[in-house]
Amino acid sequence: MEDFLQKQVFSNSIQAYLEVFITVLVALIVKRFISKYLAGLLYRLFSRAGKSFHKQSFLQLIIAPLENFLFLFIIVFAFDKLTLPNFLRFNIFRTVDFKTLLESVVDGAMIITFIRLCIRLVKFIAVILQDRNESDGNPHNDASTNQLVIFFQDFFKVFLIIIGGLLVLHFSFHYAISNFLTGISLVVAAVALATKESLENLIASFIIFFDKPFSTGDTVKVQGFNGVVEKIGLRSTRIRTDHKTYITVPNKQMVDTILDNVTLRTQRRVDISLEIGLSAKPAQLKAVTAAIAELLQNDVIESSTVYVSDTGKNAHIVTVLYFTTVTQTLAEFYTLRQNIALDIIDILTENNVELAAANTDVVVTQKGTATK
Repeated sequence: MEDFLQKQVFSNSIQAYLEVFITVLVALIVKRFISKYLAGLLYRLFSRAGKSFHKQSFLQLIIAPLENFLFLFIIVFAFDKLTLPNFLRFNIFRTVDFKTLLESVVDGAMIITFIRLCIRLVKFIAVILQDRNESDGNPHNDASTNQLVIFFQDFFKVFLIIIGGLLVLHFSFHYAISNFLTGISLVVAAVALATKESLENLIASFIIFFDKPFSTGDTVKVQGFNGVVEKIGLRSTRIRTDHKTYITVPNKQMVDTILDNVTLRTQRRVDISLEIGLSAKPAQLKAVTAAIAELLQNDVIESSTVYVSDTGKNAHIVTVLYFTTVTQTLAEFYTLRQNIALDIIDILTENNVELAAANTDVVVTQKGTATK
C-alpha cells in the first residue's frame, strides 16, 4: 500500500494527489461554516449590540466573497505542495513560461477576491451609517448626510479598485508601479491645474457636507436669490426660487458669500412705522400706543414694542415692532399681519388720529420679513 502511495505520476506521488484532493474536499465542505464564523468575528468589530437586522445584511454581503477568498486560498496552499509536471514546463511567449503565467493568474484572482471582500465591507459600513442617521429622529439632515455617505462609499469603492489594479500590475504582471505612480502624479497635477475651479467647488462641497450651513429642504437667501435647496451636488447646489425657477449655484459661492438660512430662524419680525399728523395730542399718542401694545398681546406674538420713536416738523413717528413664532404657516403669518394692520387702523380711527399724509383716509405702511 505504501509503495502504491509513493508511486510517481506526472512528477508527483499518488499520496500528494490524495492530500490535495482531501484538502480541497474538506475546504468545499467546511468553507461555509468557516466563513460564517469569521464573518461573525468581523461583525463584532463593526456593529452595535441589538442590531440583528444589521447582522443579516452583513452576512449577506460578506459571506459570498469571504467563501471565495478562503476557498481560493486553501486551493493555492494545497496545490503549492505539488510539483509542476515536465510537460507543463514550456514557454508561452519568449521568456514567459507556463508556471509564471499560472502564478500570475492565481495572484490576480486572490487580489480581486480580496478587493471584492473589502468593497463589501465598505458597503456594509455605509448601510450602518445611513441607518444611524435615520434613527436619530432628525429628518432635517437625513438627505444631506445620506448623500455624503453614498459619496464616500463610491469614493472608497473607486479607491479600492485602483489599489487592486495596482496590486495586479505589480504581482501578476511584475510591473514597477513606482514608475507608474510617478507618471500618474504628473498627470494628476496637470489635471488639477486645468480644473482648478472644479476642485474648489469639490472642496466647498465637503465644507457644506461637514459644516452643514444648510441642508436639503432648507430655505436660503444667497446671491440675491431666495428659494428652497433641492439638491447639494459635488460641484453645485440646486435651488428652487420663490419664483419657481430652478437655479444652479457653484458650491464655492455658497461657501464664500453671506448665506441666510431662513429655515433656521427662531422668529418672524414685522416692523410698522406710523407717521402721525402733528395735530395729534400727546394724550392721543399715549392712548394709541397703549391700545396697540394691548393688541399685540397674542399667543403667537412672542415679543413686541410700541413707542413714539421720533417727532418733527412733518409728523410724529410711532414705531411698532413685534416678533411672531415660526410654527405658523406662511398663509397664517400673512393673515396675522393683515389683521393687526386693520386693527391698528381701527385704533387710529377710534382715537381721531390721522396720519401725516392723510386728509380723510388712514394709511399704514409696513415693513417685514415674511419669507417662507
